[in-house]
Amino acid sequence: MSAGAPARPRTDAATPGWERLNARLILVHASLLCAPLASWAGTLVATGGNLNLQALITLGSLLITFLVVTGIGMMRYLTTRYRITEDRVELRSGLLFRSHRAIRLDRIRSVDLTANPVHRVFGLTSLRIGTGEQTYSAGRKLTLDGVSKAQAAELRQRLLSRRDAAQVAASEDDGPIADLDWSWIRYAPLTIWGVGGVLAAVGTAYRTLHEMKIDPLQLGFVKSIEAHYGSVPLWFGILVTLLIVVVLGAIFSTATFTEGWYGYRLEREDGGTFRVLRGLLVTRSVTIEERRLRGVELGETMFLRWAGGARLNAVASGLGDRDENRKRRMLTPPVPRAEALRVAADVLSESESLTSLTDLRPHPRIALRRRINRALTVTALITIPLAALGLWLSTTLLYAAVATAVVLVPVTVALAYDAYRTLGHGMRGQYMVTRSGTFAHRTVALQREGIIGWNISRSFFQRRSGLLTLGATTSAGEHCYKVRDVSVAEGLSFAEEAVPNLLAPFLERVPTHRRDRRHR
Repeated sequence: MSAGAPARPRTDAATPGWERLNARLILVHASLLCAPLASWAGTLVATGGNLNLQALITLGSLLITFLVVTGIGMMRYLTTRYRITEDRVELRSGLLFRSHRAIRLDRIRSVDLTANPVHRVFGLTSLRIGTGEQTYSAGRKLTLDGVSKAQAAELRQRLLSRRDAAQVAASEDDGPIADLDWSWIRYAPLTIWGVGGVLAAVGTAYRTLHEMKIDPLQLGFVKSIEAHYGSVPLWFGILVTLLIVVVLGAIFSTATFTEGWYGYRLEREDGGTFRVLRGLLVTRSVTIEERRLRGVELGETMFLRWAGGARLNAVASGLGDRDENRKRRMLTPPVPRAEALRVAADVLSESESLTSLTDLRPHPRIALRRRINRALTVTALITIPLAALGLWLSTTLLYAAVATAVVLVPVTVALAYDAYRTLGHGMRGQYMVTRSGTFAHRTVALQREGIIGWNISRSFFQRRSGLLTLGATTSAGEHCYKVRDVSVAEGLSFAEEAVPNLLAPFLERVPTHRRDRRHR
């Protein structure tokens, strides 16, 4: 039982009775057996009905595994009960190992709804109640995995209304902030994740067939593709392969965007909460408390930036551990940059976005030299081994090394200049703003009162250059947001300006005679 729950549940007549999950959850668990049955059918078709011993063992193990998982799911349904009393929500489950957990209503920080494709087929959803802790242990969350959509919506409303019963009435600003615009789908292919997903799918299929002692290269359609490639020049085959991978990656990215952001809606609700609704196959409803919002983060990956797009994330506490935070912090899909700035201003209740680039302080020019040195180092690490092999084995490799250097030097130096121009920091009202990044630009507006400490780091080369990296630590988001490669005097002054008297007690003042000796 969680620490916030009473030691003993009340048993008076006014206490409501225990409720069960929806009976259709039985069908959800039974449907899991479709996966091993489909694997059997697919293998029979691929092999023409000739299954070797290894394939039988693999498929049999898969079937047994799914039978065990289905049995566990059935037992969880039969033993799970929940109820909502006047002051808490309780959940008990288990047969051999019984569990009884409770969360006080006043400790509830989020009520999220998620429905995967199988749940949606049977009209069910999962309701997760969080307390806002940074780690989602069993005592800090309750999940009702298998209630009807109508019941989930009613439970969510009941929990939040009871939690907010003592709060001030809703603000006049409550309502929608952003809705899906299908023109945003043009930003979907501008990511490498689509290509990565295609390669991962191919690798997974190959490994699965290989484990079943089936050589994918011996399959009929694979032999046909190999024959076609053998009839064309090598460069043409490589070009066609790259084109196919890119096209499939773009299709995969577009499908992922459609599934993840279908029905997207960002709205401000009663009781001071933001709600993000999205999802086609897997529907999601994420709640973020406004009082736990510490700022926003504007992300601009390279291709998305070139197309004038960006995406907005919340910097908030109570979204779980690092992985949970990255899943739940998203406020917008990839959108036009102007739209992201508008949403950022609306969410923070500001007249203009704090993540715009005006009035950010530039960083010392020596920070540019550091980035150029890194660029040249990377180029050298690639070209010098190639040139050495060329001197030892063949002049062709030497020419390739020279050509590689000619291409890489201007590209990496251009990236270094871009990384330097990205650097910036400043103060805007009650927010600290910092910006950095090379392949992905990140601009963070962090509430100054949310800063609980400073993390100052200096590498060997930074010390020689008179620079430091200033990290603002906070309980929200990524927990540390950095001002990179700023001069020592500027960094310490900026920290004192952002949060007065937080860093000063830890600084050692150098006596005047020692400073004079250093400057002689």
